Amino acid sequence: MTETLQEIKREYEGEDNRPLASYTRVLAVYGGAVTVLLAAAKLTGRQAPEKIKVMDLMLMGLFTHRLSRTLAKDPVTSPIRAPFTRYEGVSGPAELKEEVRGHGLQHAVGELLTCPFCLSQWIATGYAAGAVFFPRLTRLAGATMAAVAISDWLQLAYARLMKKAEE
Repeated sequence: MTETLQEIKREYEGEDNRPLASYTRVLAVYGGAVTVLLAAAKLTGRQAPEKIKVMDLMLMGLFTHRLSRTLAKDPVTSPIRAPFTRYEGVSGPAELKEEVRGHGLQHAVGELLTCPFCLSQWIATGYAAGAVFFPRLTRLAGATMAAVAISDWLQLAYARLMKKAEE
């Protein structure tokens, strides 16, 4: 079995060194967390909403977008990423560009923490769990991050309009 897995790894990687075993560990943590949340919901009698309203979905989407970008790119959250990344510069307004460093689990976690698309799955799952266990607080958090996301877009639109006015 081990030989078969090693062969699959070699064939998948080609010339690159990809931390497949570490990705498996990260996936196991995610799967374990979801399993614990489902068990906790069953034990406490909590149920998922029968219907998800469009506004709840919008709130969840805005929350997920903003928090994933904050965690993956914001200068203030760089101490969270620092054990897994190396600072390279600025990548956009109020966003950092960082290179993932290390091998194995360090590299796999670094890839997760620097990728807002990758973090979105984890954050949306956390939001969904919050909606089941703490719906009022979760909506408040959702509204807060949605307001930040809308403000970001307005700031960028304003900057673009000011630039055009100067031309």
